[in-house]
Amino acid sequence: MTSAPAAPRRSTTAGGLVSLVFILVMVVWPLVAVFQRSLVNVGPDRVLSILGRDSVRQVLLFTTGQAVASVILTLLVGLPIAHALARYNFRGRSAVRALAVVPFVLPTVVVATAFSALFRRVGVDLDDTLTAILAAHVFFNVAVVIRIVGGFWARLDGRQVAAARVLGASPWRAFREVTLRQLLPVTVGASLLIFLFSFTSYGVILILGGADTSTIETEIRRYAIFRQEFDVAAVLAMVQIVVVSLLAWASSVFQRRFGAATSIRRPVAGVPLRGFRRRLHLGLVLALVLLVVGSPLLALVEQSLRVGTSGRGPTGVSQASYGFGNYMALTDRAPVLPVSPAEALLTSVGFALLAALLASVIGLLAGRAAVRGGRLGRLLEFVALIPLGVSAVTLGFGYLLGFTVFDLRRSIWLIPVAHAVIGLPFVLAAVVPALRSVDDRLRQVAATLGASPKAVRRIVEWPLIRQALVSGAGFAAAVSIGEFGATSFLARSDTAFTAPLAVFRLLSRPGAVLRGQALALSVIIGLLVAVLAAVLERRRGDSVTLL
Repeated sequence: MTSAPAAPRRSTTAGGLVSLVFILVMVVWPLVAVFQRSLVNVGPDRVLSILGRDSVRQVLLFTTGQAVASVILTLLVGLPIAHALARYNFRGRSAVRALAVVPFVLPTVVVATAFSALFRRVGVDLDDTLTAILAAHVFFNVAVVIRIVGGFWARLDGRQVAAARVLGASPWRAFREVTLRQLLPVTVGASLLIFLFSFTSYGVILILGGADTSTIETEIRRYAIFRQEFDVAAVLAMVQIVVVSLLAWASSVFQRRFGAATSIRRPVAGVPLRGFRRRLHLGLVLALVLLVVGSPLLALVEQSLRVGTSGRGPTGVSQASYGFGNYMALTDRAPVLPVSPAEALLTSVGFALLAALLASVIGLLAGRAAVRGGRLGRLLEFVALIPLGVSAVTLGFGYLLGFTVFDLRRSIWLIPVAHAVIGLPFVLAAVVPALRSVDDRLRQVAATLGASPKAVRRIVEWPLIRQALVSGAGFAAAVSIGEFGATSFLARSDTAFTAPLAVFRLLSRPGAVLRGQALALSVIIGLLVAVLAAVLERRRGDSVTLL
């Protein structure tokens, strides 16, 4: 039985090498090109000169400041929601929790469009302001607090707080010295993730921040595409890589502490919803969920259905007219677009299918090698997760710098490949645990009974990992449909124009018709991604998660 696995092991090694080459070419090499352009070609003196510019310092300070403010506001909003969902046992808790997590799976352009629609609906002019950016970041990141902090909170043993109360501690002191101490590591870990997401925000800044608002992400785009100052863009990208890598490392440390802490606890049943104070508390929290999460989504749908006015009502106020005119207009090509919004949506779906297929193949090959262990497996586990620590904008810029051979930058196939790279960590997060759950003795028995390596995989492995692989591929497809950062660098032809790019272009030009098309297209993109994520979330068990 010791010699039977030799052939599968050779096949696994070969597959691991193929996936390693793909990751090195599509992930590592573009980042090396950024470092080379910023450190080697530019030189240390030029780097210091660029970083010393007043405009660059202002961009760095604003990027950091808005990320810090986003963390504080998200915690202020998310912690009360996480506490109520963790504490109370009431009918519809799962539905409320699902609604609160929906924003996290939505593409950034859809989130930005939703808030733009909300501001217009309530009649306030918050476009091109910091307030709009912070509101969108809270909407987007509140799911991080609910999923990570709320999930941990639900597992805390309330007997420790009860013991502190018996010993004379006040409710606030018991919370501060018992509960808060236990929540602190996971709250810090969630805060680091929120800071990372806000620090690398791109679509929200472009749409809601306006032309006068600049962050590292938007400045990389401006210097690389519009000003052709690749040295400045490379230095900014290098700064971002360093900051994001440090944040990702710190977050992983806290996440490991979180996982170790929760592994020894069982979920604690919520307290029943009895009494006026508890009902009032929950009612206020549900109102907060509807205000923060529900109102932008409802405004987006309502504004997408608004096609004009139908005259004045009894009070003399103009009444809105509703219909599906904006959705019907998606087949019409606007003057600002190279293709119709419907064609751009089909392009996004096609790219998503290709990206999911490629990410599944590479993820399965890399996952098998990672499970086998050894140096190759450990190396693959490390490099395959790099896209989680690098923004899509930096990755897209790296493609511009690194893929000058044969001018691969103009190939439309580079876009689905880039999407596959971004979705690869989701596939690995699903496949690797499933592969590790397969008892290796089953493979050995099948091989001893005469099954070929292919038959072993088909009979033993595939039934156990199929659902996990489909889940990972589905999440990769969902990420691809809404991907905007890397695509904005790589879309060089009409055939590569995707739906998120169409939304951004439509919103960048004045006109009710263009805005109506952007709103309708955003609703469709959001529905596609949300429904796909919801279906996969129901089927996944605990194999993969977006957080």
